Amino acid sequence: MSELPSCPKCESPYTYEDGELLICPECAHEWSASGDVAGATVVRDSNGTPLVDGDTVTVIKDLKVKGSSAVVKVGTKVKGIRLVDGDHDIDCKIPGIGQMGLKSEFVKKVSD
Repeated sequence: MSELPSCPKCESPYTYEDGELLICPECAHEWSASGDVAGATVVRDSNGTPLVDGDTVTVIKDLKVKGSSAVVKVGTKVKGIRLVDGDHDIDCKIPGIGQMGLKSEFVKKVSD
């Protein structure tokens, strides 16, 4: 049995593996087991919950659609998101609006 390293943030010895990430249950710090920090970008919602492709999220703030008079209202549920690189890190299709890019800071993950 291999020994897992202590948390680099709080030095807790109680780390555990979750897929390719190591997680500290005491401070919730996540890091890559291989040490490749550049490839382990984790997109998080407004509450700090990690997001993955295919998640369902809810918009937490009225968002104006640039170049249009349309508004994405609070509580709009968006299904099947895709994570992308860039400023707007969520690519999705919003009902009644169409294809759009969102920032993860304006959504929260819906629990399944």
